[in-house]
Amino acid sequence: MVLHELCDLRKQPQPLEFADLPVPVPGPGELLLKIVACGVCHTELDEIEGRTPPPNLPVVLGHQVIGMVAGVGAGVTLHVTGDRLGVAWIYSSCGICSFCLTGNENLCPDFMATGRDVNGGYAEFMTVNENFTHPIPDQFSDVEAAPLLCAGAIGYRSIRLAGNYFSELKDEIPLTLGLTGFGASAHLVLKMVKFISPRTRIYVFARSDSERAFALELGATWAGDSGDSSPEKLDAIIDTTPVWKPVVDALNNLVPGGRLVINAIRKENIDKECLLNLDYPKHLWMEKEIKSVANVSRFDVRSFLKLASVIPLKPEIQVYPLEEANKAIVELKQQRIRGAKVLVM
Repeated sequence: MVLHELCDLRKQPQPLEFADLPVPVPGPGELLLKIVACGVCHTELDEIEGRTPPPNLPVVLGHQVIGMVAGVGAGVTLHVTGDRLGVAWIYSSCGICSFCLTGNENLCPDFMATGRDVNGGYAEFMTVNENFTHPIPDQFSDVEAAPLLCAGAIGYRSIRLAGNYFSELKDEIPLTLGLTGFGASAHLVLKMVKFISPRTRIYVFARSDSERAFALELGATWAGDSGDSSPEKLDAIIDTTPVWKPVVDALNNLVPGGRLVINAIRKENIDKECLLNLDYPKHLWMEKEIKSVANVSRFDVRSFLKLASVIPLKPEIQVYPLEEANKAIVELKQQRIRGAKVLVM
């Protein structure tokens, strides 16, 4: 499924073309993957609509890839034909800059993203450097594993950035966590936090009745509309929405010293004027913090997959054949969401 040009999905609901492409050839250190499933992510909307545009067109989108090794390039040592592997948003980094050397390869200036900077997983085959692949735990099926590579991994990084959820005091000092938006990533965050810190009270802010009901079904303490005030002020809030108003609303729901983590590659401009409603004493004073999540590292993906296998963490999924990628994307744009959307080849 090939993207030839950027567009507004409200005007062009068929941005991807179903086409035949040559099977790529793996270079030195690379694997050829025969893809079996690929998750659909909101970042694909940002790519299609130009908020994080691919540097070259045409391109094949998709960065939550599950595939089987179908060929190996020269010098490959870690994997053999038939291995089941995943490919996440991080396609490669330079490996030599200060960020890479300190474990922050997600901040590398030469960071390359799967399905944006190179062809990704909305296809039957792709190539990838073997060092940037991830073995998939056996207890997950292909369609269950695909959303874990981004929605799960970026959710895991968001929890790490949110504060003390991994500290030894997590059960002695119950925390309060807000989730703004309740799609693929947020529902996995809720499941993770319920496992890691069962006493944490989780408050969900979501636009639709179905999302709020889903959150309560999964164990949320409370679920309200995206603009509601929470019953108590919150230690941390993770925002997974594509817009700005929830950011302003979330800041009003934080305790002094609380942290808002924005889990989004880009924000849409549709309601950017809401930022003019920021009131310093109300929203930002008392040492409140805003932290953005930038990409993921291999550590995030691998650590999360290990945790997910222990829980075990199974995402809610909706499955579509590859040729219905446009349908899945438009439904995501329209926020017709329950869990994660996955394409199968």
